[in-house]
Amino acid sequence: MELDAAYLAEWANLLLRWLHMITGIAWIGASFYFIALDNSLEPPKDGNPLVRGEQWSLHGGGFYHKQKYKGAPAAMPTTLHWFKWEAYWTWLSGFSLFMLIYWGQASTYLIDPAVLDLPVWLAIALSLLMIIAGWVGYDLLCRRMTDERKLLLAGSGLLILLALIATHVFSGRGAFLLLGAITGTIMVANVAMVIIPGQKKMVKAIEAGLAPDLKYAEWGRQRSVHNTYLTLPVLLLMISPHYPMLYQAKFNWLVLILVALAGALIRQFFVLRHSGRSNWALPAGGVAVLGLLALLVAPRTDPRFASAEVPSFEEVQGIAASRCAACHAARPSFEGIAAAPKGVMLDTPAQIRRWAAAMRQQVQTEAMPPGNVTDITDAERGKIIAWVAAGAPAR
Repeated sequence: MELDAAYLAEWANLLLRWLHMITGIAWIGASFYFIALDNSLEPPKDGNPLVRGEQWSLHGGGFYHKQKYKGAPAAMPTTLHWFKWEAYWTWLSGFSLFMLIYWGQASTYLIDPAVLDLPVWLAIALSLLMIIAGWVGYDLLCRRMTDERKLLLAGSGLLILLALIATHVFSGRGAFLLLGAITGTIMVANVAMVIIPGQKKMVKAIEAGLAPDLKYAEWGRQRSVHNTYLTLPVLLLMISPHYPMLYQAKFNWLVLILVALAGALIRQFFVLRHSGRSNWALPAGGVAVLGLLALLVAPRTDPRFASAEVPSFEEVQGIAASRCAACHAARPSFEGIAAAPKGVMLDTPAQIRRWAAAMRQQVQTEAMPPGNVTDITDAERGKIIAWVAAGAPAR
């Protein structure tokens, strides 16, 4: 049995994606839990001056009593639990996926000649530069700005700048995943380069019998809070390849901003709720932003396709054979594709009619073929759209 590179890449994709989901759930779950815990602490009943707050909770048939210290406990516990590997493995698996798909097949997924016709090496280099610049820019803002409101404005400006650059350099799909990679890198770098090093310095000070510098605690809390607001937007960016209506929109940079805004508003509602406060204007605002987003990406009649006459089925089948079936076939011939993406096969009349509506969505948004690698023309797109609109006749 011969195992070709495309088949092995498909398995690497599957296993990395599964690992990414598992570790991501663990990381996000821990992050959400500790933010909720931090915001629901009550003054200690025994009046212990070292304790900032405590919480009693019930889960899994048992009672828990958690306390958070203002600085350090009187003595270091024998066993201290750290939360870091969930974050590290989420990033490692996610970045490996990005390299496998968006760097390994850059000409298909990262580059769109209609946006900017880049050589593969330059597209990869620019995307890596943007990932590094995203973290460096954000970190500098955090270190130099003490006013959280001003930091919010500056951080939003950085996000808008990155979104504008990415969507004017890379394919829509590549731009969205790149922004997701930048955000994920910021989040894990917060853990690896700020939170964990600060906590280690606090532990060393306590072990040496010294009072820990509480600036490390404040820095850690700040970055943890930032991470929790980035979580919902980055999750949507991670699944965005399945929704070309988002990344193929005319103003896709604005879509990115609205996604971030909606996610942050909805997350803020839960943050407040865990502290005993609720502001229903926040999720309502998030829903309103999503409504605006739906209007922004709503399909509109493209004048390039509007005047096409309904073609015969044989003509549609010919277009599918020459422009689509290299990937969407029982045995794909396109390099790097081991199986038909999403199981969509267009190499028989029955399959073409079965997937007619999906074909229309993909060709109308110009999501397929990716980067127009098979050179489908506007006239051919118009014919597919007209054929589907007519009910996908078999003749």
